[in-house]
Amino acid sequence: MRINKYISETGFCSRRETDRLIAAGRITINGKVCEKGADVEPGDIVLIDGKAIPQGDRESVYLALNKPIGIVCTAAQQVKGNIIQYVNYPSRIFAVGRLDKDSEGLILLTNDGGIVNKMMRSEHNHEKEYVVTVDKPVTDEFIRLMSQGVEILDVVTKPCEVYRDSENVFRIILTQGLNLQIRRMCKALGYRVLKLERIRIMNITLDQLERGQWRHLEKRELDLLLSRLE
Repeated sequence: MRINKYISETGFCSRRETDRLIAAGRITINGKVCEKGADVEPGDIVLIDGKAIPQGDRESVYLALNKPIGIVCTAAQQVKGNIIQYVNYPSRIFAVGRLDKDSEGLILLTNDGGIVNKMMRSEHNHEKEYVVTVDKPVTDEFIRLMSQGVEILDVVTKPCEVYRDSENVFRIILTQGLNLQIRRMCKALGYRVLKLERIRIMNITLDQLERGQWRHLEKRELDLLLSRLE
């Protein structure tokens, strides 16, 4: 089994976070520093920072957080304002995906590595909805261009749903997650994002969750989420 899949399935951290640990030389397999793409065989001893990965039965945790501006979606303890220290949950969890430091709104946290991997696969076309405030009036032409796809990062973004909320505010539903995608799309069309809030991930919504607060997912919404990931 590939090392990042092996570690993510323990619930210690996601595959992406595992790659960062590998790059930092913090993971060893049988006493040797792990390289990216390494395989783990039955009986291998895998350590992180010289310590064994917690194993065994654990209760699955699924949280929804209304992230404030300034919180960084990383498990790296040395990063000021990291999301794990902010939530301060009593057991180990990690964020599902990212929401950049200057953005706010819904982000999920869990100790379930399997759900992270499923949600991070863009080919599954999982919807994420945002409310965006920009620095000038939202025109019909802007809506048309945003919805049909914008060239950023040497690719054209996937077609998406875009709706005008008010003069300077629009909603956008994405099924991909390029780095700073909405901000880059707006910039390419001559707009600057003043506020960006994520309000929905698939069937999970903020649902009156106050900024900075978190809650456990309810059974009905978790069951629906898991069924849609299958």
